[in-house]
Amino acid sequence: MAYIDSFVAAVPTANKQAYLAHATLSAQLFKEQGALNVIEAWGDDVPAGEVTSFPMAVKCTADETVVFSTVIWPSKAIRDAGWQAIMADERMDPAVNPMPFDGKRLIYGGFDILLNE
Repeated sequence: MAYIDSFVAAVPTANKQAYLAHATLSAQLFKEQGALNVIEAWGDDVPAGEVTSFPMAVKCTADETVVFSTVIWPSKAIRDAGWQAIMADERMDPAVNPMPFDGKRLIYGGFDILLNE
């Protein structure tokens, strides 16, 4: 069964093009390792909450935009092997492909799919 990784980050709005370049290279690496699809979504209607919200979760500031990303894998086994290869790939070295956002505020996780209609 398919498996997904999802990410939420606060990206400086001025870094939108740099983020797109970073995401494009990262997507290429994910697909080389077996990912079926990579989705990068730039926040458009992401309200701040009173108790919880995407902006609060990543400590988004007024000059940042929330980004939501998903990588779809054919299985958890392919994802696990893919991540090992991706992290060892020199193209993921921060000197080659720097993150144009504060990685300490990145939220990520892997998820089993319960429903896909």
